[in-house]
Amino acid sequence: MSKILLRGFAVWLAIIAAEFLHGTLRVLFLQPFVGDFRARQISVFTGILIILTISYLCAGWLRAENSLQLFLVGLLWLVLTVAFEISLGRLLNLSWERIFSDYDLRNGGLMPIGLLFLIFAPLIAAKLKRKF
Repeated sequence: MSKILLRGFAVWLAIIAAEFLHGTLRVLFLQPFVGDFRARQISVFTGILIILTISYLCAGWLRAENSLQLFLVGLLWLVLTVAFEISLGRLLNLSWERIFSDYDLRNGGLMPIGLLFLIFAPLIAAKLKRKF
């Protein structure tokens, strides 16, 4: 299982690098037209497509043997992503309110939808590839 989680970590690095680029492009090209918060909402859905694409491309490389292992990889991705988001936000001197605004569904924050998808992305990708 540790090899699968190490491979999962490597895939997460690819995901986070792609999402970092995605966020940069969002700020440069989308945010000026729709504003910061709306751009962050939209990017949850485009981010899901990025995650699914990378997960699909790496599904076989993970070498998971069952759905539980894929779910555990998804949980790993969730923990790493939340830690990364909070750490980056604090590094950029964003307020706690600003950081957590993306997680507040009642006020339009859609990050929980993206995170829920992230948990199941390895399993969805494997199903699409008909691995399980």
